[in-house]
Amino acid sequence: MSTGRERDLKFEAAGVLGTGLVGALFMTTRVQRVGEEHYERFRKAGQPVIFVFWHGQLLPLVHYHRREGIVVLVSEHADGEYITRVIERNGFGTVRGSSRRGAARGLKGLVRAARAGKDLALTPDGPRGPVGVFKPGALAVAQMTGFPIIPLAVGASSGWRFPSWDGFLVPKPFSRVRLEYLPPRFVQRDADKEELQRLSAEVGSDLNALTARLNPEGFDARREP
Repeated sequence: MSTGRERDLKFEAAGVLGTGLVGALFMTTRVQRVGEEHYERFRKAGQPVIFVFWHGQLLPLVHYHRREGIVVLVSEHADGEYITRVIERNGFGTVRGSSRRGAARGLKGLVRAARAGKDLALTPDGPRGPVGVFKPGALAVAQMTGFPIIPLAVGASSGWRFPSWDGFLVPKPFSRVRLEYLPPRFVQRDADKEELQRLSAEVGSDLNALTARLNPEGFDARREP
């Protein structure tokens, strides 16, 4: 049985290796951003935002939003520790928790980061799906903080999909990556459960439509990279 020190060294080594591989991969890709004005205008005004995107699109965003100080909610599952090490090495902050484990702790951590003026990032279908289903947690954070929600999606001209629940996207070397940001959505502080459910369905539908448009050729989620 491995000790805590050995586990920590394993996670740290994975973080170093993962960061190097991500950087090397995305040095070969070209990126196009559409709709940046939807969040840049808030940044210029000193207003933090909440980015929301599907769990399987995390990897390109780790690179293209690196060193911006964004605070990301990461699952307390063991897999989340690997993700934490990589994204922290890319200049992100992290809060641990999810809808299944540590939900209250995760929410408190996000609110603390919000009060410190940090942008937030959430994957509303994480950490275990169902894929493409917008859970209301992100809306609860927006309701408590008053921050605008910025939905975004990622597409790649060619890429692999891991055979995981989220079809984790890895763009191929020399591919074109497109990031598209949708107009902001706001959650009123007095929004009731029905309103939150309606907004969840609307934003989830918008994200799914945008993802389909950015990836018209589709991917086989069963094909390993």
